[in-house]
Amino acid sequence: MDRPKTVFLSLLVLLSGCVSNVPHRPAANFYLNPDKDLSAIGRAALVEPANNSDYPQISTDVTEALFQELQKKQVFGLTVITQSDTEWRKLQLDLNSAYTLEQLSEMRKNLNCDAVLVGAVTGFEPFPHLSIGLRLKIVDLTDGNVLWALEHVWDANDKKTRDRINDYYKRHLLPSSKTLEEKLGTVSSLKFIKFVAYETAETLRLKSHVQIKWGPIGFYPR
Repeated sequence: MDRPKTVFLSLLVLLSGCVSNVPHRPAANFYLNPDKDLSAIGRAALVEPANNSDYPQISTDVTEALFQELQKKQVFGLTVITQSDTEWRKLQLDLNSAYTLEQLSEMRKNLNCDAVLVGAVTGFEPFPHLSIGLRLKIVDLTDGNVLWALEHVWDANDKKTRDRINDYYKRHLLPSSKTLEEKLGTVSSLKFIKFVAYETAETLRLKSHVQIKWGPIGFYPR
């Protein structure tokens, strides 16, 4: 083979490798506090989100999926507080309210953590196509500042969402299971929630692509 062809083929191999290693960019709008370092959190409490859907099991499934995906990131330690836990009922966390220093101190002491991840499943529909909405935030228990926040609706009927699901399974599963898993990602509730949890966890290591202000109905671009 002559030298020009050899060089050209070598470039193609290198480029294909670069493309396959391009980081996954979640579509969700999110906020990362530019003045805080999430890795400085020693331990955070993942509080099972409130459930505003008609499906009681969804908040549990979301909590389990988030716990697994956040653990993989190893940004901070995690403690899970479920709705069956007595501490969950004591917290009375309101996404739309600021906490007093007394409340922050009490949570920090009772939960033995430096931050809390709280939120809500804003909606869930298994048919005619899967969709789920999440609204989440991490609050620093030392000063009450929002360290991270996310609000998004994932809809399997959206082509871009389906493409990201397929991309997720191509990157993370064994070749023998890819075809089946890709299909299940848009029809299986648990597979869909796993993908949503993965995209949510991915935002912890990215820069916000919008500036967001937390308001009474959620957060919105400035």
